[in-house]
Amino acid sequence: MEKSKNRWLIAASAVGIHISIGSVYAWSVFTKPLKSQFGWSDGEVSFTFSLAILFLGLSAAYLGHYVEKHGPRKSGTLAALFFGVGIAGSGLAVNLGSLYMLYLFYGVLGGIGLGVGYIAPVSTLVKWFPDRRGLATGLAIMGFGFASLISSPIMARLIGSVGIANTFYLLGGLYFILMFFSSRYLSPPPKDWLPAGFKEKVDAGKSPVKRDIAQLTANQAVRTRRFYFLWLMLFINVTCGIAIISVASPVAQEIAGMSALSAATMVGLMGLFNGIGRIGWASFSDYIGRPATYTAFFVIQLLAFFILPQTTHSLLFQLLIFLILTCYGGGFASIPAYIGDLFGTRELGAIHGYILTAWSAAGLVGPSIASWVHETTGNYSGSLTVFAGFFAVALVISLWIRSDIHRLRKMNQKDPTVPA
Repeated sequence: MEKSKNRWLIAASAVGIHISIGSVYAWSVFTKPLKSQFGWSDGEVSFTFSLAILFLGLSAAYLGHYVEKHGPRKSGTLAALFFGVGIAGSGLAVNLGSLYMLYLFYGVLGGIGLGVGYIAPVSTLVKWFPDRRGLATGLAIMGFGFASLISSPIMARLIGSVGIANTFYLLGGLYFILMFFSSRYLSPPPKDWLPAGFKEKVDAGKSPVKRDIAQLTANQAVRTRRFYFLWLMLFINVTCGIAIISVASPVAQEIAGMSALSAATMVGLMGLFNGIGRIGWASFSDYIGRPATYTAFFVIQLLAFFILPQTTHSLLFQLLIFLILTCYGGGFASIPAYIGDLFGTRELGAIHGYILTAWSAAGLVGPSIASWVHETTGNYSGSLTVFAGFFAVALVISLWIRSDIHRLRKMNQKDPTVPA
């Protein structure tokens, strides 16, 4: 039966799940309505989003083994249940006027659905697309990045016509249905399945794809230094990206002298470039390799963050911001394929879950550093310089891991399951 599966429909199913859970990026649409109705502060409302991202990372880490054990279909169904109940339950929290219930439903339950829903289809796609890992994972994670562009206007219209609570009820039901039926088609490929002609091309050296360095379990992977290299690179990329996203408008107004309206337009376009970077960089990584791709991320952003404080021309400033956002999105989309390259697909979902804790940590650290440096120096230029320093560290790590990969590939490993 599995042989009849179309891997491009598997990819479409993954996109369906990611477009649903990626709506979390549109949380800000609810901010003003919730503040107006209940008098809650900015911090109280925004904590809901922070909690959801925190539980995304935690659930991805702790339930990664569940994904590997029970497969993407059950995992996707579990994600649909948690996310659907979390969003719909938020409507009940609004009806009761309970902030803590909102934290429970949207932040905790919705966050768990986010984490499981994020890794379940991605780990499956890597197995179905050994020849195009970057493209496949980029497609799904692009859906996560573009989701806010799709869902934001829908949410705004629903809130205006049916109210906040009913919007949550409707969205919870819609997301559950989309995620549930998307997960029905997900399944791993048959044992030893490979695309037609793929093995022959690799053996003949006619494919840019190289053999995986090893096939490790998650517990074996976390005992290797390359796991921590990956974690740190993703952490730095996300920390700086989230930081610039969180202060993009005031930075544009302060440094480039942009008006509030122009800065707001720029912020809206940032989501577009975030999504473009996910599919663009991930696809490109199939040709130049994941190690070179991550090195490119850090070289580009090191230069961009160094130049930004001196950039008073608004168009150039925006181009640099958009370039940074492509690298931010590309980092998310390229990491699953990078994991497959280094650790194989044996327990990719579980390893991916562990790596994603870097996202949760970065979500807390990035905006905090930006705010602290701004308060200390009185301007945002100092923050950008600090982040340029972070990228210098990340660049060194990316070169170090490339040296490590080169060494490992040269080794004649008698047992590829032994961590190196």
